[in-house]
Amino acid sequence: QVQLVESGGGLVQPGGSLRLSCAASGFTFINYPMNWYRQAPGKERELVATISQTSWITNYADVVKGRFTISRDNAKNTVSLQMNNLKPDDTAVYYCNIKSNGVDYWGKGTLVTVSS
Repeated sequence: QVQLVESGGGLVQPGGSLRLSCAASGFTFINYPMNWYRQAPGKERELVATISQTSWITNYADVVKGRFTISRDNAKNTVSLQMNNLKPDDTAVYYCNIKSNGVDYWGKGTLVTVSS
């Protein structure tokens, strides 16, 4: 079955950096675009970044453009999110996601807290 396991979250000061990783299994990784979402306290889950199967196409939410970079390693079945110049508004649980046949698959998430 599909498994997505996020890691790399933590507490960071404003202006700092974190790198999130997602280890994927249970499906043919190279066949799927991969997504990072986040959900802040009291807010709806929002799409942060997307990467195509061969990394040719990436897309970002406007609020993270220029600060976040999504990447993937198809040999290791991992997708990463490099987050730089973090802001308090980036505080959220970050989730790895794939969509298959109309179904969303999610990991359990990793918490990122940006605070001084």
